[in-house]
Amino acid sequence: MRQPLRTDARSASVLAPVLAFAFAFAFEFAPPASAETFSFSADGMSGSFSPGKENAVLTGNARVVSGTLEIRADRIEISGKDWRYVRCYGAVVAEDKEKGIRFITETFFHDRVARISRMEGPSTLEDRRNRLVVKGSWIENDDATEIAKVRIDARILREDLACRAEFARYDRGSGLLELSGSPVVVKDGDEYRAARIVVDVDTEEIWLEGSVSGSVSAAAGSGGKPAPGDGEPDAAPAAGDQ
Repeated sequence: MRQPLRTDARSASVLAPVLAFAFAFAFEFAPPASAETFSFSADGMSGSFSPGKENAVLTGNARVVSGTLEIRADRIEISGKDWRYVRCYGAVVAEDKEKGIRFITETFFHDRVARISRMEGPSTLEDRRNRLVVKGSWIENDDATEIAKVRIDARILREDLACRAEFARYDRGSGLLELSGSPVVVKDGDEYRAARIVVDVDTEEIWLEGSVSGSVSAAAGSGGKPAPGDGEPDAAPAAGDQ
């Protein structure tokens, strides 16, 4: 039975070539579900290569590259079959330049197979493709569906558009942002409140549903629309309808 493999300052220089070879070998023959490019580096490492008990802890300038996603953190833990799960702690920055998305947080979890990332604590998601910033205390991003869910103190910023709510659902593919939990949208100086608000971030068109109120400047024209029954015939679209 293989024993856990640990490195320290005295043995790191001796074991580094062995570790590099071992991981290159393991991932070269990974099954299709995790066959994407996967590599890592750090100042120090401890881990085990026992089948079914794979785990590694990277500390100090820890870096993981999984496909097009690059993750940097103070500490990174990798575990699960074929190194499926990546858990990161401290000064986490994860970026996928190909998809134009960047995450900044203190605690980050990534499932390489399900392609789901989750952030806890004060966190930021930067969508550079749509020039939009999402902030919240809990954010989950599904890379396959391009849907991000935000809980607790959700804030969304985009040029002259600012939104806040307790909960938010952002569909990057359709460009629809759905807000609930005392949502407020401010656009060009106009403020909108409702039980539920949907914003098309591409056109900046706004739909309001339930307990609608607002404050509109004299130069109105920002496109806030009440829900059916309040004088507007078109229903607000669900965030997953487009």
